[in-house]
Amino acid sequence: MSKLAALTLATAAVLMTASPAGAADGTVGKRETVCAQDLFVRVTAPHGAWMGTLSRGQTFLVEEGGGDWVYGFAYGDINRRGWVQNGWFC
Repeated sequence: MSKLAALTLATAAVLMTASPAGAADGTVGKRETVCAQDLFVRVTAPHGAWMGTLSRGQTFLVEEGGGDWVYGFAYGDINRRGWVQNGWFC
C-alpha cells in the first residue's frame, strides 16, 4: 500500500469517528441555545403532548436535567415551561 493510500485511509477513519460539532447536553441553571433545526417542547412529560417547537437559535433555560430529557422554560415563540429532548444545544 502506498503512503498516500495509507494516509487517505487514516484520515477517513478519523473523520468517521469524530463526534458531530455543535450539539451538547444542557446544563442545569444555564439558558441554552438550540442547535437543532426544530426541537419539540412537550407539556407534561417526556414523550408527552406536543406544546410547540423551538427553532435553531432560540433558547431554553434548563431547570431540571440529566438523562435523555430536560425540563425548563422555553423562550421564543412558546414562553412556557416544558420538556425537551436533551443533546440538541450549542
